[in-house]
Amino acid sequence: MKTTLLIAALNEIDGMRVILPRIKKEWVDEIIFVDGGSTDGCFEYVKNLGFTPLRQKSKGLIGAYWEGLEVATGDVIIPFSPDGNSVPERIPDLVNKMKEGYDMVIVSRYLDGAKSEDDDVISAFGNWMFTKMINLIFGGHYTDSLVMFRAWKREIVETFKIDPSMAGFEPQLSIECAKQKLKVTEIPGDEPRRIGGKTKRRIIAAGLAILVLIAKEFFIPTLVVPQPISK
Repeated sequence: MKTTLLIAALNEIDGMRVILPRIKKEWVDEIIFVDGGSTDGCFEYVKNLGFTPLRQKSKGLIGAYWEGLEVATGDVIIPFSPDGNSVPERIPDLVNKMKEGYDMVIVSRYLDGAKSEDDDVISAFGNWMFTKMINLIFGGHYTDSLVMFRAWKREIVETFKIDPSMAGFEPQLSIECAKQKLKVTEIPGDEPRRIGGKTKRRIIAAGLAILVLIAKEFFIPTLVVPQPISK
């Protein structure tokens, strides 16, 4: 099993200076950085760490995912937020769980006493509501269906017609794994407050996009179509 840590950033230099030195290269087989056009020195900082970051050609986090997947060689993908929301010391736990044969492992912010310090009332309610909907409609058993910090087999994206649009990869991966009865588990993990920078989340727009996704996935059968990682 080969693992790829996929880090996308846009003007997150404050968080990266704190978080990236805590990531040990031996935890994964490959680390890929995708820079979305930062103007605060993120690109140069990553180069100084000895990596070759990619300059993102498309826009947005979803575009960063696709561009990272095009060059990733790992069987397992671990998206990671360098803004402080993700705790890097949980990376080895994700890798070890995936080695047990899971298709996806989620670092849940709401499992066994874990908590999110970055939630506000709207985001907390949205996470709860969409997770309940995905569990009820698609037979999932999640406590956190939307969090970025998780590990998943790239063949899920290659096998099922994943087109996350504005809803993001995470809810569609959660839905698809539930629909196909794939082997999924969660481990608890706190979400600290972001370090510097500004959130790129558009909560209302993203929430509407997730509702559209849920409706589409409910009414339209899943198309099992092998496809290359290209977008």
